[in-house]
Amino acid sequence: MGIPPSLNRTWEALLDWVFPPRCGGCGQPGQWLCPACQPQVHYVKLQTCGERGSLPWGDTALQRIYSAAWFEEPLRSVIHNFKYKGQKALRKPLTEILLEHWEAASQPADLIVAVPLHPKREKERGYNQSYLLAAELSRTTGIPVARNALRRTRHTTPQVSLKMLERWHNVHDAFQGDPAALSGNRVLLIDDVCTTGATLEACGRAALAAGAQSVWAATVARPKEPWSDAP
Repeated sequence: MGIPPSLNRTWEALLDWVFPPRCGGCGQPGQWLCPACQPQVHYVKLQTCGERGSLPWGDTALQRIYSAAWFEEPLRSVIHNFKYKGQKALRKPLTEILLEHWEAASQPADLIVAVPLHPKREKERGYNQSYLLAAELSRTTGIPVARNALRRTRHTTPQVSLKMLERWHNVHDAFQGDPAALSGNRVLLIDDVCTTGATLEACGRAALAAGAQSVWAATVARPKEPWSDAP
C-alpha cells in the first residue's frame, strides 16, 4: 500500500524545514527554483521534436511531441539535479514548467504514462524521475496515472552516449505495454527531456501495440539541436 498523500506532504514539509530548499539551477537557498533562475527558463512556442514522416525511422506512432522549454541553463542543471542527484522535490517546479502552456498544447488524454526505466537502473537511482513528473502532473490535472502500463523489457545503453540512429536501434522493441491498462485509452506519455524522440517513439509503438487508441508525448525540455548532449 502506498503512502497517503496527506502523510507524504507532511513528510516533505518536515524535510524542507530540516533541509531548506536550494535552487536546482544556482544553488541559492530559499526555493527549489529561485526568482533569479525562473526568468531564464526559455519556453518553446508549441514546437515539436518530430512531425509524422520526418524522423529517420519512418512515420511516428505519436500524435505529437510537445516540449515546454529549451534544454539550456539553468534548466539543464535543474533537470540534472532532479535526475541524478536525488533532488526529487524538483519535480514540482519542473511540472509547473511542463504545465506552463498546458491548455494551449494539450490533446485529449485518458491516462498519463511515464517512460519506464529498466528495474536495474531504477533500483540504482532509487526512483524513476519520469514517473515523479507524471504523478505530479496527475495530481494537478486529475488525469489518472498508470505506473506499470509500460515496462522496459531489456537493459539498454544510456542514450547520452549514442548518435541519432544509434539511439533508435538501442531502444527499438525495448518496451512492452499492458493491454489491461492501455487498451482503448488516449495516452499522454511523459519524460523529462526529448532529444531525438527515439525513446518516446519506442514507447508509443509499444502502447499502440497494447491497444492504446492514441499516444502523444510531453517533456519538460528539449535541446535546440536533437544531436546535442542531452541526457
